[in-house]
Amino acid sequence: MANVKMFKLLGVMLALMLIVWAISPFVTHKPITTEVLATAIILILIAIAYFIILYNPSWTKAVFFFEGIVIGVSGYMLLDYPYSVEFVIVGLIIIIIAVLAYLQKLPPKILKWFYR
Repeated sequence: MANVKMFKLLGVMLALMLIVWAISPFVTHKPITTEVLATAIILILIAIAYFIILYNPSWTKAVFFFEGIVIGVSGYMLLDYPYSVEFVIVGLIIIIIAVLAYLQKLPPKILKWFYR
């Protein structure tokens, strides 16, 4: 049976992998486009959010809300038309889920992820 320390270690490894994946186009000297910038911003912020949630689970709702804002705004500002609308919609869905979690209006099976 796995213990909590092992899950935290795997979480840290996942977050570091996301950061490396985000900065790899800059290190390998690939052309920097707005899609690369949007992807890097989103991946790095998801990794930082994952670090925060791993070590302070009570911040899950706030971090989820912030991630929704970041995904929506960076997608809208940096991507072209069809993708920008999709990212705004995904960001709004994440924000709505975070607000419903704050209000405790989600089903109990989903709320258990926000209240540990």
